[in-house]
Amino acid sequence: MHRMRSPNSKMVNIWIVLGAIMMFMVATTECKKCAYKAIFNFGDSNTDTGGFWAAFPAQAPPHGMTYFKKPVGRATDGRVLLDFLAQALGLPFLSPYLQSIGSDYKHGANFATLASTVLLPQTSLFVTGVSPFSLGIQLQQMKEFKVKVDELPRKGKTSLPSPDIFGKSLYTFYIGQNDFTGNLARLGISGVKEFLPQVVSQIVSTIKEIYALGGRTFWVLNLAPIGCYPAFLVELPHNTSDIDQFGCLISFNNAVVDYNNMLQAALAQTREELADANVVYVDTHAVLLELFQHPTSHGLRYGTKACCGYGDGAYNFNQQVFCGNTKQVNGKTVTAEACKDPQNYVSWDGIHATDAANKLTAYAILNGSYFDPPFPLHNYCNIQPIG
Repeated sequence: MHRMRSPNSKMVNIWIVLGAIMMFMVATTECKKCAYKAIFNFGDSNTDTGGFWAAFPAQAPPHGMTYFKKPVGRATDGRVLLDFLAQALGLPFLSPYLQSIGSDYKHGANFATLASTVLLPQTSLFVTGVSPFSLGIQLQQMKEFKVKVDELPRKGKTSLPSPDIFGKSLYTFYIGQNDFTGNLARLGISGVKEFLPQVVSQIVSTIKEIYALGGRTFWVLNLAPIGCYPAFLVELPHNTSDIDQFGCLISFNNAVVDYNNMLQAALAQTREELADANVVYVDTHAVLLELFQHPTSHGLRYGTKACCGYGDGAYNFNQQVFCGNTKQVNGKTVTAEACKDPQNYVSWDGIHATDAANKLTAYAILNGSYFDPPFPLHNYCNIQPIG
């Protein structure tokens, strides 16, 4: 099993990466059409573009404040990572599959929803914090979508893609965090690690099913360093000896690395079985760890402190009142408000990244340094500038 490379040894200053991308785009004079006509995404809140809030409308400000200037179903102040990837490929932001009004699926669909898991939750669908839209359900939605695209007649203007789109699409996966974190308090690290092989197996199985439907290019993003997230630094029990020099939880980050190694090895095996497919492991963990550990090196100021939250401590997070909510805490009415400078933060609300952090992560990914195996994206698409 391959160990992940140290982010400090392979991490190029992201501002240098940004410059390299811009130089590449300037050097590219021919307008090369992208080989990927659509993106189909599977995930949780890290890439949800409005699916959860379409199903359960309730999102309120300050979400969306930086880019959209209003809540648009994203668990951040602006854009999620998927938005930046779509823009770089010259595609519009992906419409959530669950959003019935105003959606356009000609360039793909987003099946991700907040709080989704890879494995089917073994609890009631109405338990707080658990989404009914697990990866298995998202796969079924994808299959139903393809059936409709294949069967419906093409008459006049349509919001659906052509039937041949599925072999010309990029399939992205950014899911698994809730399988990991949702059971930590109850099972502990050792308990969670027992069923992580099932999580990896389900992701691989989903890739193979989509391959059977015609999919040939898959990006699987690994898990972020949850031991650096303000929410988990507050919520998860730990000793001070478990905190590293950057303020992150050593044991939990090590457990994530073990999972990521397992995922990387499984995807390598899948590549051998699907010889004509691109099955790519994307090391977002290394990028985010670098941002958490050295925020000032990348134009940010705060790593393990949330922008939007409530709390007197260093993390600005209180598990009783989440970003944008007002509640009674210890007999006092409090509101978890947003900071005035989210562009200086890695963490938006203690759990999710800011627009600024997502943008930096996208730049690093698009540079190609975090693909295993190496994936020359510029050979397939003329990478578009992202703002």
